[in-house]
Amino acid sequence: MTTNYVELDRIATNETLRLVRGADDKDWDRPTPCAEWTLFDLVAHMTALNHGFAAAARGEGGLPAHWRTPEDFGADPVAAYGASVAALLVPFAEHGGTEREFVLPQLGGAFPGRVAVSFHLLDVAVHAWDLAVTLGTTPQLPPAVRDTVLRSARRIPAEGRAPFFGPPVPPEPDADPLTAALKLLGRDPHWSPDDQEAPRSL
Repeated sequence: MTTNYVELDRIATNETLRLVRGADDKDWDRPTPCAEWTLFDLVAHMTALNHGFAAAARGEGGLPAHWRTPEDFGADPVAAYGASVAALLVPFAEHGGTEREFVLPQLGGAFPGRVAVSFHLLDVAVHAWDLAVTLGTTPQLPPAVRDTVLRSARRIPAEGRAPFFGPPVPPEPDADPLTAALKLLGRDPHWSPDDQEAPRSL
C-alpha cells in the first residue's frame, strides 16, 4: 500500500499547530530539546520551514527569502505559525503526491514531491514531540504517523546528519515507534525542560 505522505503530514502539522496554540506568554523562554533554542526559537524555525516547503511546492524553493522567518513573527508567534501552516497545506495537497521537483536548498538539491513531503513529515513529527515535551504534555500523533516516521528515521545514514540530527542511539527492541525514531535521530526520549538550564535566545 502506498503511503499517503500528504495526509500524514497534514495530521502532524495540525498537531504542531494545536500545541503552539496551547503556549502562552510565559512559555516562550522555555528550553527545548533543540540545543540552545527556546520555544520561541523553535517555533520561529518551524515557521520558516513551513514557508520554505510551501514555496518549494509552488516551484519557488530556490529563492532564499522564502526560507526566512517573517519579520513580524515576534509580534504574535502563534498567529505567524498558524499562517505558515495555512500557507503550506494547500500547495502540499496540490503537488506533494506528484513527481514535480521541490527545490530544498537546506538539503542540497531537488526532490520529487512525495519524497520532499516525507522529509517535512519527519521534521514536523519530531518537532511535535519537541513542542509537547517543552510544554509538559505528549504529542497526539496516530500510529500511521509514528510508524512512517520510524521507517524514515531508519533510512537516515549515521554520517552526514548534522546539523539536523544527532548521532543515532539504538532503541530498545520493545520501544514504541516514536520513541524508537527519536533515539535513531539522536533525541533523548526522557528529555525534560525541568532538567535544563535556561538557554540563550538566538
